Amino acid sequence: MIDFFQRFQFAQPAWLLLLLLCLPLLWLRRGRGADAAVTFPNLSVLISLGKPVRKTAWGLAVPLAWLALVTCIVTLARPVLRNEYQNHTASGIDIVIALDVSLSMNIDDFVDQGRQAKRIDVAKTVVDEFISGRPEDRIGLVAFSGRPRDCSPITLDHEWLRAALREVRLNKVEENLGTVKEQGTAIGSAIAAASSRLQSRDAKSRVVVLITDGASNSGKISPLEAAENAKVLGIKIYTVAIGTIEGRVDPSIQRFPYQEFDLPTLQKIASLTGAEHYWAQNLKDLKTTFNTIDRLEKTEAKSYTFTEDIELYGPFLGLAIILTILAGLAICLSPEPQPI
Repeated sequence: MIDFFQRFQFAQPAWLLLLLLCLPLLWLRRGRGADAAVTFPNLSVLISLGKPVRKTAWGLAVPLAWLALVTCIVTLARPVLRNEYQNHTASGIDIVIALDVSLSMNIDDFVDQGRQAKRIDVAKTVVDEFISGRPEDRIGLVAFSGRPRDCSPITLDHEWLRAALREVRLNKVEENLGTVKEQGTAIGSAIAAASSRLQSRDAKSRVVVLITDGASNSGKISPLEAAENAKVLGIKIYTVAIGTIEGRVDPSIQRFPYQEFDLPTLQKIASLTGAEHYWAQNLKDLKTTFNTIDRLEKTEAKSYTFTEDIELYGPFLGLAIILTILAGLAICLSPEPQPI
């Protein structure tokens, strides 16, 4: 019932102003009229002079006629049930986020709200905000370590995409339950996988956002070779190195831990494809990086609203006809007063 009243509207509400003219009719009906000009001691003389007025006509017919008039005015205002549908067109930008899930992403060299935070957790939080801020873009997700894995196809269903992002996990060696079980950092394979997802897309702009904290040490294709292929396809690759200078791989993962960023290669990948390279050493830098990418890759999207009206004038018109007929019958069938 609430939904009905929310959708109920008048397509031509200006006709409802005529209802203001109906109010004086009710007031006139209640008036007693002017006093008689001539007083007769006995009304029986007047009965023979003409046809008497039927009392029922003013007792029942006039209210029915008034209701019929009001219903006719409502009919002219065209009562409808209005349904509105939104149609959004994509912005024309297709994005694939390639997220490093190697074991080094477990390093907690970031600070979030005064507490130490792991690289993977900070990266997922910022990527989630990035997705939420681009509702008109088609976005996909590829996770990679020793090999890439397709976590989400390129889609406009961002709720589904964000749920897939939340499910991304690092591989725990003792449990072997991570998103990608092969260890390593296959940046070239990740670029190739993301590019293949974008290759068949008919979009004005195709973008890969590569987030990693390490250098490529596995995979069947080198990062620069994969970037060359992406350039041929017209794909831009924004590279984001994540981690501090002090951050180190835990000795349990690597015997001789070191800061393994290959910044020159990441810079070359970005410049080769006409994009930009960033190094986020703290949470603020990482958010600024994604805000910058957000500004650089913007295309206006269009939104259309379709309106469907279900006409309701039929029942009102039928009611007006019925009331008019009843008012006429009340006049015709009401008994005449008998002579005194």
